[in-house]
Amino acid sequence: MTALIDDRRVHPAVAAPTRYFYFYMALACAAVAFLGFAPTYWVPLTQRTFSGSPVVHFHGFLFFTWTVYFAFQSWLAASGHVVWHRSLGIVGVSLATAMTIFGFLVSVHVMQRSAAIGQADAGVAFSIVPLSGIFFFAVVFTLAIANTRRPEIHKRLMLLAGISLLDAAVARWFLTFLAPPGPPGPPPVPVTVPPAIVAYLLLVVAIVHDRGGRAAARIRSTSMAASRCWR
Repeated sequence: MTALIDDRRVHPAVAAPTRYFYFYMALACAAVAFLGFAPTYWVPLTQRTFSGSPVVHFHGFLFFTWTVYFAFQSWLAASGHVVWHRSLGIVGVSLATAMTIFGFLVSVHVMQRSAAIGQADAGVAFSIVPLSGIFFFAVVFTLAIANTRRPEIHKRLMLLAGISLLDAAVARWFLTFLAPPGPPGPPPVPVTVPPAIVAYLLLVVAIVHDRGGRAAARIRSTSMAASRCWR
């Protein structure tokens, strides 16, 4: 991701907030990811009440590392450290590859646990959610890497990849505070829709920002053209 505005004629007071928009969005993604998993992972982990296999812990480590990496890379691009941003790109490729692998492994682990408590069919049915999610992330991330020389497309695809991972974090709050008591096991697939809608509100924010930015750019272009006509 590179700076959103490279035109040096733009006044700094206007350029700075726009340039850092994608960094702020990356910070928002990191906050949602951390706070979303707080009641079911981070808090129990600090209280030593969380029980999970090593694959689950490493999965959590990879995905949380991604949120920090994404925010840092966004800051590097926004602050003009493009060389460092590109140099660290290989780290993102390696991290995304590991996330895809462990996302698949955790999905298999959940199916195995569901089968162990007599809910094999529910586990298989629910597996479409994490598997399709990690597949979507992998595809969008690959497209983003393929468009590194087109920064306006690259940064938008990276943001979409980051947002696509947040429905699981938001779902933890739904399950913790809104889900009715019931037997342990994977939830029905339809209940994952509302958390996904909430998570993708960040994408709506980005779309509104884009439209506003383009309208402002057209206004500035029209004003500059008019001023040249009067010279």
